[in-house]
Amino acid sequence: MIKHLLLLLLVISITSCNTENKEPTNFKVEYSGALKNIMHKGDISSKVELKKFETIEHFYALGAIQNLKGEIQIFDSKPYNTMIVDSSVTFDNSFDKNATLLVYASISKWKTFKIPENIITYKELELYIYKTAINNQMKVDEPFPFLLEGKPKHIDWHVINWKDGDTEHSHEKHINSGLNGRLKNRQVEMLGFYSDSHHAIFTHHTTNMHIHLKTVDNQLAGHVDGLKLEKGMILKLPNIQK
Repeated sequence: MIKHLLLLLLVISITSCNTENKEPTNFKVEYSGALKNIMHKGDISSKVELKKFETIEHFYALGAIQNLKGEIQIFDSKPYNTMIVDSSVTFDNSFDKNATLLVYASISKWKTFKIPENIITYKELELYIYKTAINNQMKVDEPFPFLLEGKPKHIDWHVINWKDGDTEHSHEKHINSGLNGRLKNRQVEMLGFYSDSHHAIFTHHTTNMHIHLKTVDNQLAGHVDGLKLEKGMILKLPNIQK
């Protein structure tokens, strides 16, 4: 009897230790502001202060700076925000900004997937991310973040710099208001959020993805408008703890 009791206590002890050592990897995507309010109401005022998130570990976020004066990119709690100053892209690596739109989540662990070579276009990537998420038991009826790493053939990008007093918004004007261009064969990291139920909130009505990029040499960061992948690209999805 004593022998069985000691064995039971040992099992409980081991189970308890294993539970304590597990790091939670569940997440929740949240957002402040909405594209429809920007596009249809011209509301580009502050919706949240980035300082609110400064102490959160493994924090990932993208969005637009207050008054549409730049792009927000935060990778693993490190800001790579960009603005246009004297016709050049300038970095602000602080949390001293407010956002008119922000999508964010805290992710402590990621699972890596090699993107097949036949996945090349934006639409093909969108479908691949959706199918990969399903195959990994993710809740695709809820928004989720993803990372992309590698050297795409090209990326079309922009950093917004909205003209003060302009109240007529369009996607094309957002792209052309600041600086934009095509980045070719550069090593990048991209952060995206996927959702099929947040059109006009944090994705445009033609896509289920909102993606921002930064080059690994930290020379450029901003909003992704289009892309063409090359072989060797990597997708990362949250590693869900069941």
